Amino acid sequence: MSEQTSTTNSDSSRLIVDDDFEVAPVNDRLFGSFVEHLGRCVYDGIYEPGHPEADEDGFRRDVIELVRELGATTIRYPGGNFVSGYRWEDGVGPKEERPRRLDLAWHSTETNQFGLHEMAKWLEKVGGNELMEAVNLGTRGLEEALDLLEYANIPGGTRLSEERRANGADQPFGIKMWCLGNEMDGPWQTGHKSAEDYGTLAASVAAGMHMIDPDVELVVCGSSSHSMDTFGKWEETVLEKTYENVDFVSCHAYYHPEFQADGTRDMKSFMASGVDMDGFIRDVAAAIDATKARLKSKHDVFISFDEWNVWYIDEEPSRNPEGIGNWPVAPRLLEDVYSAADAVVFGDLMITLLRNADRVHAASLAQLVNVIAPIMTEPGGPAWRQTTFYPFALTAKYAKGGTVLEPKLATGTYETAKYGEVPIVNAVAVRGADGSVTVFVTNRSLEQANDFEIRLPEGSGPAVEARTLHEDDLFARNTRDDQNRVTLHANDTAVLDLETGTVHVTLPPASWTAVHIR
Repeated sequence: MSEQTSTTNSDSSRLIVDDDFEVAPVNDRLFGSFVEHLGRCVYDGIYEPGHPEADEDGFRRDVIELVRELGATTIRYPGGNFVSGYRWEDGVGPKEERPRRLDLAWHSTETNQFGLHEMAKWLEKVGGNELMEAVNLGTRGLEEALDLLEYANIPGGTRLSEERRANGADQPFGIKMWCLGNEMDGPWQTGHKSAEDYGTLAASVAAGMHMIDPDVELVVCGSSSHSMDTFGKWEETVLEKTYENVDFVSCHAYYHPEFQADGTRDMKSFMASGVDMDGFIRDVAAAIDATKARLKSKHDVFISFDEWNVWYIDEEPSRNPEGIGNWPVAPRLLEDVYSAADAVVFGDLMITLLRNADRVHAASLAQLVNVIAPIMTEPGGPAWRQTTFYPFALTAKYAKGGTVLEPKLATGTYETAKYGEVPIVNAVAVRGADGSVTVFVTNRSLEQANDFEIRLPEGSGPAVEARTLHEDDLFARNTRDDQNRVTLHANDTAVLDLETGTVHVTLPPASWTAVHIR
């Protein structure tokens, strides 16, 4: 999709934007997020009765406003690893009658004070966002999945649909998108399975769900990561069994700067994490295409990249509680505090998802609040934006409803320990629904600024605005005590030459920039 020169340490790059070459429309579902019953994502995150900002349903109004500003669309719920031990019935009905359960995934106690009805009501208040519901295929199976679908989507006249109405939802939830389990090849997953066993189960669940609601769209589990030993063979086996009855296969990927032998972090490889994500997408797309050809099918299956983010997975914030007598409620788990460098990589991953919009029709940022999240809160206290909030919000603002244009990019390369030689600049152009053009671009170089030229289609302009996320201190962070340490800044180097139809902008080292031409 791009043309790259072999020049190393280049300090200039060029992107040609051509309306005649389109990749795909941008699906709104690309800007999805993820709410799991994990740590403080739900409790003390979106739901905190008694907080000064809580409404009559216990939802934090300040969080709702930030979610709206973020531009998140589809919300994947309720897990994640959590769903593989979840009994959906626990989260419906009178709150005083809901049981407390052990959550084996995160060694916590689940109070079940927040469930399907609360999530549906919260989404209405956010703005009618789509609910992407996950079913438990770890400890449960076909019967429980069908029961949940009947409860959620049948208008009335059956025991379960009437139970929903009695619980306060007279109209069905009308959930279209469903995840058939979560990361089922992962040995950490409660009830994890072989590809053969999971594929057989998922096929029966998919067929049964279509018998109840032919319009549901189903996401089958891909391998848990690009680096799993099961990757590739898992996709082929599972898709072979489920292909005609599913619409998506999932991808999950997390990135962080790994420690090197000298104790420093490998920031050069980290900045190029999008290279791995791009290869992951291509490999899964190849498995889809091979299965489609082998089955001689006319059906299309797309990718739901329904977990992605920067996550310091092996470090202190991600360590579970331990001990048979220690099962806390909503402990502080996975509360990574993101740096400026993390936000640049995050923006680079968003560019990669957009560049692959022909294959990736849905994506879920994991997660939404407190847990490896763009939004942080304190119990009884404030809510604020992490550094990663900014590239997500601006990309959603300009790319929703648009069309990705095929990037013709000329840039230099640099060497990394993990991915070899990689492009210095990563970029994508989107033609907005209003006719404007926005170019999202990352300068991955840690040392050098980049003189970036954008050659525009005829008729573009006449106004240009560029906003950049960059800090001289790569590890600057937003915290409760300094909530606006890292933000977007106007990039006044952006100049539009109407005679030549080009924009010139200087990209600082380790930066993410959105150039909006209208």
